[in-house]
Amino acid sequence: MQDFCYRCEPFACNSPLPVTDRTMQPSDREHRVIETLHRIAVFCDTRIGWNRLGIALSAVILAIAGAVLYRLLRTIDVGEVLDALASTDWRDFTLAAVYVAGGYFTLTFYDLFALRTIGRGDVPYWAAALAGFGSYAVGHNVGASVFTGGAVRYRVYSGWGLTAADVAKLCFIAGLTFWLGNATVLGLGTLYAPLAASAIDQLPPWVNRAGALAILALLAFYVHWVWQRPRIVGRKGWSVALPGGPLTLLQIGIGIVDLGFCALAMYMLVPEEPNINFITLAVIFVAATLLGFASHAPGGIGVFDAAMLVALWQFDKEDLLAGLLLFRLLYYIVPFGLALVVLGSRELYLFLRGTPPPPIPEIPSIAPTEVVEPPIEPQQRIAQ
Repeated sequence: MQDFCYRCEPFACNSPLPVTDRTMQPSDREHRVIETLHRIAVFCDTRIGWNRLGIALSAVILAIAGAVLYRLLRTIDVGEVLDALASTDWRDFTLAAVYVAGGYFTLTFYDLFALRTIGRGDVPYWAAALAGFGSYAVGHNVGASVFTGGAVRYRVYSGWGLTAADVAKLCFIAGLTFWLGNATVLGLGTLYAPLAASAIDQLPPWVNRAGALAILALLAFYVHWVWQRPRIVGRKGWSVALPGGPLTLLQIGIGIVDLGFCALAMYMLVPEEPNINFITLAVIFVAATLLGFASHAPGGIGVFDAAMLVALWQFDKEDLLAGLLLFRLLYYIVPFGLALVVLGSRELYLFLRGTPPPPIPEIPSIAPTEVVEPPIEPQQRIAQ
């Protein structure tokens, strides 16, 4: 069997070999966990299909959200909503806009981190910022962000020689940053304020606190797992080395900062009375965001709003709806318009230069089904 080939970038450890050509080598104490996860991933991938699971979950979430929205909004006074919009403090609106800008700035580091992880440190920050901002601004509004965001990324990164498989790796690492950050914020926040999660899922606080402990335990296990030695995951056609322990903590930090900015923007736009602490709102915001993401609806429209209206029941509905509309304006509509202008200007510039657009191949699935490890070096064997 061929040896693993390591690239000499500070972040990366990648192999050109397809992942199915290597033998799984988990240690004895990890064998059961890895084997169980592997079987679950393969079963979902081959027997059920990730697309079918996603469609079924989306349909259920959208149906529930639609029913909830109808019940909540049928008594809304449109005139009061307009009055609430007109009476919004411009200083709160400005601060919310600054926080949204901070959130999108942080999103650019999702791509920069992923590029370093897959060994493409030669791609400059401005390209990562363009691809990251464009992919998220478009993906948030069009929906199916895995596909729309992947297409935007490929259009930008193909100019730097990235292949479809490279973009799949990058999307996987960026998505991992998103989920690690969300899991950390949701776990810590729910552990501290379980009633906030109860406002969303209607479960007893002790159940949510137990769930938070389980999430944090899984996070701790994952960090410990990647800290021990290089870990490689993938599927037929691509494989990627996961960030090690210290870089995983950096990855979690990027996700936390991103979510913190977004939650602060929402915090500035909710009504001042009754008073609500930031952590409670952050837990509700993250949970509502994840529900909207799982629905695959453009911008989580309807689902995110229904979850926020249900969880923040203590606020006047018209005032809260006005805040949600302003948040959508700042976080979805304005960035979407800017992304179209920036990406469109770039396409016009390339066209005038006579640069033909590259063919967009099918982006490989980013759901890994295999976990493999590089062979242990002799000095590591001696240390063990």
